[in-house]
Amino acid sequence: MADKTYTDDVTGEQVSKSELKRRQKQRAKDSAKAEKAATAPAAAAGAATKAKSAEEEEEELTPNQYFEIRSKAIAKVQAEGKINPYPHKFHVSMGLPAFIEKYSSLEAGARLDGEVVSLAGRITTKRASGAKLRFYDLSGEGAKVQVMASLQDHTGADAGDASYEEVHDLLRRGDIIGVVGVPGKSKMGELSIFPSRTVLLTPCLRMLPNARSGLKDQETRYRQRYIDLIMNPYVRDRFVTRTRIIGYLRNFLDRQGFLEVETPMMGMIAGGATAKPFITHHNDLKLDLFMRIAPELYLKMLVVGGMDRVYEIGRQFRNESIDLTHNPEFTTCEFYMAYADVNDLMALTEQLVEGMVKYVTGGTKIKYNPEPDSDKCYEIDFKAPFKRISMISGLEERLKVKFPDATSLASEKGRTFLDNLCKKHNVDCGAPRTSARLLDKLVGEFLESECINPTYITDHPMFMSPLAKKHRSVSGLCERFELFVATKEICNAYTELNDPADQRQRFEQQASDKAAGDDEAQMIDENFCQSLEYGLPPTGGWGMGMDRLVMMLTNASNIKEVLLYPAMKPVDQ
Repeated sequence: MADKTYTDDVTGEQVSKSELKRRQKQRAKDSAKAEKAATAPAAAAGAATKAKSAEEEEEELTPNQYFEIRSKAIAKVQAEGKINPYPHKFHVSMGLPAFIEKYSSLEAGARLDGEVVSLAGRITTKRASGAKLRFYDLSGEGAKVQVMASLQDHTGADAGDASYEEVHDLLRRGDIIGVVGVPGKSKMGELSIFPSRTVLLTPCLRMLPNARSGLKDQETRYRQRYIDLIMNPYVRDRFVTRTRIIGYLRNFLDRQGFLEVETPMMGMIAGGATAKPFITHHNDLKLDLFMRIAPELYLKMLVVGGMDRVYEIGRQFRNESIDLTHNPEFTTCEFYMAYADVNDLMALTEQLVEGMVKYVTGGTKIKYNPEPDSDKCYEIDFKAPFKRISMISGLEERLKVKFPDATSLASEKGRTFLDNLCKKHNVDCGAPRTSARLLDKLVGEFLESECINPTYITDHPMFMSPLAKKHRSVSGLCERFELFVATKEICNAYTELNDPADQRQRFEQQASDKAAGDDEAQMIDENFCQSLEYGLPPTGGWGMGMDRLVMMLTNASNIKEVLLYPAMKPVDQ
């Protein structure tokens, strides 16, 4: 049974009994405070006083006071019937960017009185010059146009019997309005529209953050992204850039003859990557399912079926930490290319990434600040070819030590060697201290930290890459690369393992790691192994994390800046 609700006589809302009591208590406090302020001693004699506008007085209200006053004002005009604050339709003849492009060449003071246009957008600033002239900044689609609304231009059509004052006194910052008028420029040269009609399309009932101080609080920005977008134009620009990056990638792959596909988001096995999955439940099947951590195995089975070049851009879900570069759900692109190997993929990656950076920024060099509130800045050049570091030889060079043969690194002897190396150099690695985890920590500490410009780390040991093909010339290694930029991995690729017997052995090693307590180790996927028995052609597989690349190309140091709705802790935590 639904909880009983009560009518708030001030706002007309239906609220719970406890919420109604809370509001009544707050109003009583606000009323007492206002009464105290009204009876306070006057300012010192002779001090100059200036009458405040209604908008200036409203800035001194609390958000709750503003909401209640504004709600009552809108309810009043609705009841009077002169102004409909929520009309069904308003014809827009052009967008604000098109208006700017078409009329920005007008001379100062010019007006095209015979050319009527209609625009719509949100009021971001409002100011008055006497009682007969109001100025608004109208924002929308990443653009801004000044509205010069004068009494002499006002016709009142479509506004019932509302006067100029009634229409414009009602408007507030944040309202969405439509204006019908003529284009021109003010005497100061500001591109403007001179409206004959100004129509309230949707009122903003809530108080926006102060225009002068803006919105900087991260909690508010990430939890209420709509306010962030209203207050901070650069946020919209960042997400436009994100869309352009993904669009460029999609077009690039399409031109290479790839086919975009979609694969399941849920499955009975979490495979294709080394990560801890989320678990969900299918009620009808009475079955626990895993949210996918990667689409790799599905895509490779399509290559088995004859779809030689396939890719997917989509969400992955990993039940791991949340930090400046990790979010539980994130966007990747994976593609699989029959009859290609890791060397082909390196060349293709350089072509793709260099072209993408040129497309987005106009050149190959960018500046990136990797840490918030820090002067640290990387100057990154995406000009191909990219630097290459072989993993084991790179560590040997930096640590001044000779590693055991790669074939023995996965053994207990090899694990002990890596364990001692981590202890010697104070490299932290939590349990379980498997060979794969220990080596990964060493690489992160001594190799990844050097990768500012795009750098390939290559030739991984086989035990770190259960889905990659054996190196054709060095035993114990596989044909794989990871691309790092600004010390962060953005791309991972390898020549795909297509020997079903070898694949089963790799999965068994992963199963042993999982039994040892490694939650991120992969499970055995028998269906995938069986598909390999039908024949996977020599194939190159490639994956890129889109969010991190967007961070770098938009100079964002926090992944939450490039996700419209990032994961956040509950407010009460």
